[in-house]
Amino acid sequence: MDTVKGFVNETFKDKEPWKIVAITTGSVLSAVWLWNFLDQDESVVERGKKKIFQLLRRLPLVRDKIKNELDGMKCTFERESLKRVKDIDFVTKLPLNGLTHEEILDAVKRLIKLGEFDWQHGRVSGAVYRHDEKLIKLMSDVYGIASYTNPLHPDIFPGVCKMEAEVVRISCRLFHGDEASCGTMTTGGTESILLACKAYRDYAKAVKGITRPEMVVPSTAHSAFDKAAQYLKIRVRTVPINPNSFTVKINDMERAINKNTIMLVGSTPNFPYGTFDNIEAISELGVKYNIPVHVDACLGGFLLCFMPDAGFSVPTFDFKLPGVTSISADTHKYGYSPKGSSVILYRNTEYRHYQFTITTDWPGGIYGSPTVNGSRTGGIIAACWASLMSFGYNGYLESTKKIIETTRYIENELRKIDGIFILGTPATSVIALGSHQFHIYRLSEALITKGWNLNVLQFPSAIHLCVTHVHTQSGIADEFLQDVRDILIEIKKHPEDPVEGMFAMYGMSQTIADRAVVEDLTRCFIDSMYFTPLKEIEEEMN
Repeated sequence: MDTVKGFVNETFKDKEPWKIVAITTGSVLSAVWLWNFLDQDESVVERGKKKIFQLLRRLPLVRDKIKNELDGMKCTFERESLKRVKDIDFVTKLPLNGLTHEEILDAVKRLIKLGEFDWQHGRVSGAVYRHDEKLIKLMSDVYGIASYTNPLHPDIFPGVCKMEAEVVRISCRLFHGDEASCGTMTTGGTESILLACKAYRDYAKAVKGITRPEMVVPSTAHSAFDKAAQYLKIRVRTVPINPNSFTVKINDMERAINKNTIMLVGSTPNFPYGTFDNIEAISELGVKYNIPVHVDACLGGFLLCFMPDAGFSVPTFDFKLPGVTSISADTHKYGYSPKGSSVILYRNTEYRHYQFTITTDWPGGIYGSPTVNGSRTGGIIAACWASLMSFGYNGYLESTKKIIETTRYIENELRKIDGIFILGTPATSVIALGSHQFHIYRLSEALITKGWNLNVLQFPSAIHLCVTHVHTQSGIADEFLQDVRDILIEIKKHPEDPVEGMFAMYGMSQTIADRAVVEDLTRCFIDSMYFTPLKEIEEEMN
């Protein structure tokens, strides 16, 4: 210390006071800036590349080129949007007089039937998890009865609150929660995940004093975690996956943990590949470092609950593990309730309390809300409850058995086909396909011409089929497999042919180093979902 003090004194002995202050202040500010620059989600190289791209986009030639390309894609997306609705006139202002009951029903039926894919008979991946006329009738009747109820007012609608509490308790039991386990219903998996992130952020701040929260997630974790991070200002530390199993690397996950880590995440299964992260190992990390562990079972949760009794082995992943503190699972997938229902479950009420939003000093009264929404439709809650009551344990068991058997059958047959391969080992109902011999998007492109719609993946390029109950109908699986075989015969004649159409654009987007351009492209696509033709507006204004 004497040496350091002597060095400092010698350095500044001939400096005027204002210079000493200026040098000291400048040094401190520079050190703070350097620390903040280095302490970022992305590497210095990645941020440097982004900065270069930002500067390039300001050049008139580059800026105009990008704008022209985006305008062209915008027109393409809008044309595709119009094509999907088959040139049916748009309604852009209220009718002068209300339509009749019959007119409205006829219009809705016609609009629902738009689209190229026969989703009722298993021609799509996921999206529709069951199509049963009796179930649809039950859901319609129940929703109609409860459509105007609102659990925000428990004194007015105590029965709706009772049904929600029962859905949560049933779900807790299915995931081996004890009497202390708890949760709420939500509008879907994204809200369930967002609320878990909110709960752990607030818990970490209140209990551990963490003010710069970070979550550690696999690269395959659902993008809802990124959405939650953007909304809640949580830093995401992304962990790579094993190239063979397509599950998260546990050693890398442990290395990503630090004093600001508020939660660890695992998927059962993940959406892209349908593979099952090692939740037991993640649970051990949670216990070792005293960090909450969230299991995202949104996709396969209501299959996993029943798979052991259906004769299929499942790694332990739920509240049986001491480190697992929360689970998200979608009742509107394999729980077969209408879209807009999910559950977020916690090991105990301490975590759930931090999910709540409470305002004590509002002139409108003390306000407390368990979820993102204030008012919620009691119709969805009642319909979800009705689904559980309608199927019962044995009904879900039978359905699960059919779905997993169908998935295993399709997987085994696909593995026999030369030219394609399965990414990892499907844990529940998702089968991801790739190819080393041709661009896999060509298979997806050709399947569309035969009426099939599969999900497209990137990094690496792949496609997947999410098997649902509609695929268990007689002949559907074999028809899919035969179409794949027939298409591959044709593709192998010219394996080097490029991908065309929208798939070419999707493939090209992976090669764009400036991901901000891809973001702009995605915004254009989302905009097209809300596109109404200008001529319709002009005609109605005239």
